[in-house]
Amino acid sequence: MYTKALAPEYQGALSALSVNSSLTDVLAEATEQMARAEQSGDVRETARAALAVAEAQRRLGNIAEADAAWKSSYRTARSAGDQSAMAWALWSGGTLARQRGGLNLAFRLLRYAADTGKQSGDVVAHGYSLAGLAETGRIQGDYRAVGALHDELLAEARKRGEARHTVWALEGIAQMHRNTGCYDTAFAMFEEAAEIAEKADDRRGWAWALRGMADLVSVRDKDPERALALLAEAEKTCREMKLSSALAYNHKMQANVLYRAGRYAEASATYEESLAEFLLMSEPRGEALSRLGAVKARARLGADAEQTAAELHELAGVLDRIGLRHARAMVDKAHAELGIVPVDTTTAEAGGDPR
Repeated sequence: MYTKALAPEYQGALSALSVNSSLTDVLAEATEQMARAEQSGDVRETARAALAVAEAQRRLGNIAEADAAWKSSYRTARSAGDQSAMAWALWSGGTLARQRGGLNLAFRLLRYAADTGKQSGDVVAHGYSLAGLAETGRIQGDYRAVGALHDELLAEARKRGEARHTVWALEGIAQMHRNTGCYDTAFAMFEEAAEIAEKADDRRGWAWALRGMADLVSVRDKDPERALALLAEAEKTCREMKLSSALAYNHKMQANVLYRAGRYAEASATYEESLAEFLLMSEPRGEALSRLGAVKARARLGADAEQTAAELHELAGVLDRIGLRHARAMVDKAHAELGIVPVDTTTAEAGGDPR
């Protein structure tokens, strides 16, 4: 039996906030509470309010503001000797680093967060930080290294009846199964995640689960209309809760579905929409994936093969720098899919244009 989904990142005077609270409302309340705490000299409460500000700003796609807020939360918590609050601030910073494509920094901050959370005795902060490490490794494509950790965290979440973490772990494991071609297993896990999230009133987790289901309905079942209907449902929640990143990834998945259905003009326009959203929030992983889709869609619409090859070459470099192995492999597959000869870099390296 799972309990109602909770938001442990909203702490102190903000602990009554729901996991489904509008992010604009969270930001407003947290900003007010931080000002009150600073005025009263309550250092611990200031750190906790700054954490909520950081998380709201991050999920709204306000990267610079989120970066300033988590660092402020950490400095304030450290000045008070509050290791639990320090761990939560580091978790927020590590999550932001992953969102920005800084995977090495994300690993460092999240390891520090996990250690600090363990030292403080804050089991939830420790667990969230381990989950962050697992997700960072999964996004990087290192499934062998983080698969066991995902399974361990899922087992612990089920044992404690923590709906939100169970949903997160199910979705992460399902994504790995999807990417390795185990479509039936992946769909069953996304479907279970959606059911648990709905019963626990975790609308964010539910929206992400629908996105995963829609992807598989498109790939496995070749049913674009049903996939788009699932994504439309999820999009409503993303808009209502102001989930900027989730909305951008939803739009990118809509474009994927349209592309697979051969609706290349619609796919191209939708990839451009998601690209604009990712650019606005400085999320390089989403930017690169949207650009890849847009390049493929334009190629299907008759774009110049040489230009397509150049764009794919540039994207390969971007993904190599970020360290996204699975996404990098997608670029190689795009060459074969489109019949595009990869750019030959050996000539340029050997001599190229002498000017």
